Amino acid sequence: MTEAPDDIHHPDPDDRLVLEPDCGRCPALVESRTCISWGNGPRDADVLVVGEAPGAGDPDAGTWKGGNHTGCAYTSRHSGRRIRRLLADLGYADRTFYTNAVKCFPAGEDGSNREPTDAELSNCRGHLESELDVVDPAVVVATGKHATETLLAFEGRALDGFLDSVCEPVDLPDLCVTLLPVLHPSYQEVWLSRLDLTEAEYRERIAAHLP
Repeated sequence: MTEAPDDIHHPDPDDRLVLEPDCGRCPALVESRTCISWGNGPRDADVLVVGEAPGAGDPDAGTWKGGNHTGCAYTSRHSGRRIRRLLADLGYADRTFYTNAVKCFPAGEDGSNREPTDAELSNCRGHLESELDVVDPAVVVATGKHATETLLAFEGRALDGFLDSVCEPVDLPDLCVTLLPVLHPSYQEVWLSRLDLTEAEYRERIAAHLP
């Protein structure tokens, strides 16, 4: 399947920040992944976007196959291009690093996407900490509940209601960053209606907290 042309830049695989080639910390993920989906983007980025985990992806999707096939976080046809478009429209196309809380595709029993386990999130947290040390962003944009929870875990804090946290910045002194929880791009329309926000209002709230 061929995608319609767009001006969203697909990362170069050589730009990946590979921290542990052939990582085997999670045996179940080693079995389910096609490849490890590493973070990518400028090493001096002002913003670091953290997703939950790569999806299964689509090997027949042309360029945007997804991190499970490209090895680059947030490179799926839908979520990857959508979050990159959002940051580009806000003026951060060349100022954002993209990664995931878990770097490998977590497959359920039927081969579809499942949520990462607590152990998998914990095992991969060291990789995320290394990325934060390298990039040293001012703001970490966490897309969705699990990405938000894994950032708060660095501070020993729990998430008390995800929707209430959307677009509400949180200071994380141990990491020297500001956490900005946002909606996962896959479920944006559903949750925007529940938050009684238009897409324009949502974007304005995000932009207000970016450096």
